[in-house]
Amino acid sequence: MATYLNPGPVFGPVRSRRLGVSLGVNLAPADGKRCSFDCVYCENGTNDERPTSSPWPTAAQVAEALGARLRDMSAAGEPPDVITLAGNGEPTANPEFPEVVDAVLSLRDELCPKARVAVLSNATMAHVPAVRDALLRVDDNILKLDTVDGDFIRRVDRPVGGYDVGRVVDALAAFGGRVMVQSMFLGGELDGRSVDNTGEAYVGPWLEALARIRPEAVMVYTIARDTPFQGLRKASPEALDSIAARVRALGLECSVSY
Repeated sequence: MATYLNPGPVFGPVRSRRLGVSLGVNLAPADGKRCSFDCVYCENGTNDERPTSSPWPTAAQVAEALGARLRDMSAAGEPPDVITLAGNGEPTANPEFPEVVDAVLSLRDELCPKARVAVLSNATMAHVPAVRDALLRVDDNILKLDTVDGDFIRRVDRPVGGYDVGRVVDALAAFGGRVMVQSMFLGGELDGRSVDNTGEAYVGPWLEALARIRPEAVMVYTIARDTPFQGLRKASPEALDSIAARVRALGLECSVSY
């Protein structure tokens, strides 16, 4: 299936299912992926398919490109709803991530003060103090938790290097509610094994983690674009609605993207 890379350091705007009109900020190189996950459903392809030796964009490069784009959009009367730090990999892995956040917030305040600043992250760096402090400064701190099942994480999210889901849940809980959890649910098979995480064996323990984290919102979603592997399927609307209802029963806000 066709996958793609985002140009950088600024791309879009695009219409996001979850965020509205989103202007993207790519904190990875434009010519490849830099990610601490290698998700089988990633729209940017696999890490092996998209190798790069290019350097990370610097905070100064991001600020220059973002400022120019925001000035153009503001002059046209079309400011974004949200400025989203994401791109070809894990944005918080950029060594200048805290400095990027400071620059983006400053430009937002100057050029489009009604826009929100969001980060889409896989949460692998959320326990790092400087990253955590930066995430607390953005409006929408959106961190991934597809499941708490270790086998599923190894087969589907495919962390690069060490990954401790218990530490991730601890880090999410430490935000004191200043975090949104995004969770991918899907169906189908990979290498002859099911990757359906909509059943009770996955959903029940995930709900227990949410009850501990107490996020300000939960984003339940499924595959929307091409993936690197065949055999993956969208989770059904019925399954997503059922999961969302159980999240809301915990007293948590929950949105669904089909």
